Amino acid sequence: MLTDLRVIAVIPARGGSTSVPGKNIHPLGNKPLIVWSIDVARRVEAIDRIIVSTDDDAIADTAARHGAEVYPRPPHLASNGSPVADTVRDLFRKLLDENERPDVMVLLEPTCPLRSEKDVADCLDLIREGFDSAATFREAGLNPHRAWKIEGAEPRVFIPGAVPWLPRQLLPKAYQLNGAVYAFRPAGLAEGSDALLFGRMGAVIMPAERSVDIDTEMDFLVAEAVLQRSNG
Repeated sequence: MLTDLRVIAVIPARGGSTSVPGKNIHPLGNKPLIVWSIDVARRVEAIDRIIVSTDDDAIADTAARHGAEVYPRPPHLASNGSPVADTVRDLFRKLLDENERPDVMVLLEPTCPLRSEKDVADCLDLIREGFDSAATFREAGLNPHRAWKIEGAEPRVFIPGAVPWLPRQLLPKAYQLNGAVYAFRPAGLAEGSDALLFGRMGAVIMPAERSVDIDTEMDFLVAEAVLQRSNG
């Protein structure tokens, strides 16, 4: 446990991927994609329960066989446009109805399989230190000071006053969410909001090689290459 806090890991896994059919159980390395998230949660001592929320029987079967609990996701929360925050709130209400009262929930998207248990534990440590929510970030793939918008046929810098010609070393550091870990006190989730970061927010920075976000077949190839490199 995380001191005296009840911690539940939530792994949201829809069955309706269009980019890669069956993506969440597509093999990566030697196991289905979703199992990477289940396994890392099992290695984090502070986590008390691991719950997979899914609308798909094959995902449910895979998750159960690898040690996770499975809660069915309602169809209206399993479309392409369904915010994951709605799924978290739905699950939180179900847990309260069962007299389960998690102090902290940690969200582990199956599509970010290369996170380490330390990445998860570091986010939970921030909650223990008094943050309301925390998430993992990586250095931004494109510094916003080098981003442009095009109006008609005219390019304009995206940030007024930015100088995109500056050398990389002189640009301010920029980061982006990598989707690997979100930790938060679920009682603070605002109804109707898509945000999983709220209140006093904390950040854990992860390296690019652990921040692979899988959406396409090409992303699977990149993740396989990273695994092969890390395995020597």
